[in-house]
Amino acid sequence: MIAHVSRSASPIARFGGQPIAIAAAALVIVVVGVTSITVWRAYTGSAPESERVVATRQLQARATQASEQLVEKTKGLEATQQESIDQLQMVQDQLQTVRRLLAAQQADSKKLSEQVGTLTEAIDGLRQSFASAQASEPSAGSGSSKRTVRAKPRSNRAATRTRAKARG
Repeated sequence: MIAHVSRSASPIARFGGQPIAIAAAALVIVVVGVTSITVWRAYTGSAPESERVVATRQLQARATQASEQLVEKTKGLEATQQESIDQLQMVQDQLQTVRRLLAAQQADSKKLSEQVGTLTEAIDGLRQSFASAQASEPSAGSGSSKRTVRAKPRSNRAATRTRAKARG
């Protein structure tokens, strides 16, 4: 009769009867691979481990150099930033001084405006007083008194001499 083969049997089960042969074949493959790698390294004269070490050292040197450059650039930026801060402080001080001067000038302008207003009021008062004095002068003198003619005003020196002679 026909033997019925189960489909559930795994490929490992097929080789299950000859485990020593499988182990020997795997050992031979591993030995051949290691030997071929050793021969290839001996023939080419290059060892990947030493190349890796050299490449790693070069990468470390580049990283160190890049770090040093970053540190230098950072210090340069710090110096530039400090200079900018100092210049900004100077500008702020100058601005504060200008503000104080402007405030003082505004106060002076206000004071002068008030003084001009006061003087204008005083001049207006004097004009009104003078106008009322002129208006009352012709009516008080109504033709009987002559108008006195005044002499030309003397200079300050002449007036001072005249006063000095009168005292002495």
